[in-house]
Amino acid sequence: MALCEVRLSAQNALQRMTSFMAILPEHKPGPFPVLYLLHGLSDDHTAWVRRTSIERYVSDIPLIVVMPDGQRSWYTDAVSIPTFAFETFIVRDLISFVDTTFPTKASREGRAIAGLSMGGYGAFKLALKHPDMFCAAASLSGALYVGNRFDVNDVRDREMRLIFGDSVPQDEDISHLVRNLEPDKQPALWFDCGTEDFLIEDNRAFHKLLQDLGVPHCYSERPGTHSWSHWDAVIQEALDFIRSKLGI
Repeated sequence: MALCEVRLSAQNALQRMTSFMAILPEHKPGPFPVLYLLHGLSDDHTAWVRRTSIERYVSDIPLIVVMPDGQRSWYTDAVSIPTFAFETFIVRDLISFVDTTFPTKASREGRAIAGLSMGGYGAFKLALKHPDMFCAAASLSGALYVGNRFDVNDVRDREMRLIFGDSVPQDEDISHLVRNLEPDKQPALWFDCGTEDFLIEDNRAFHKLLQDLGVPHCYSERPGTHSWSHWDAVIQEALDFIRSKLGI
């Protein structure tokens, strides 16, 4: 596999230069399906490569892995910062660039998305909001419920209000999105959370919601914390799920 860092120009929704990491198959005929792999709140586009063995795990898979820099955006177009348009950047600019630059299967059937923590929310939100673009989504220890009200006295919550406003809009709420998605457009969903993770109850709640709605999905939990050692192990199972949905 080849590993590269791509540095884009400012001709995008962010109106600034940005970067992404890509893992590319070598000496194999394309086109290839693509996995968009999202990082967490405190990370950047290098985190998955620096903290896990993702490059080794996909070494024998005919798959392109793209890891964008989502900053602390929640992969959302911020309501108060016009140039913080990370959802538009990913679904319009990044995917278009990847499909025109690399030998991809440029279709819903050839595209999946996954992420950890903030990126788990982003993966599910983008897949459910744009089901015509992704056939599958995976969340590792996802921050699946970002909350409906924020405390203006808390520094992180003030940051969140710049992104979402005073409360999370319905089209950014994965519970609302999954309730209102047409069954024939449902992307395949897989998620996992460690039993010692502070996000375990949110993941259990979303699992129950999907059960109550009759939405097919794969959910698992096991001993583990909100840590890279957990995600390095679990991403291997997520890859098996994604491969099955991409047909590779």
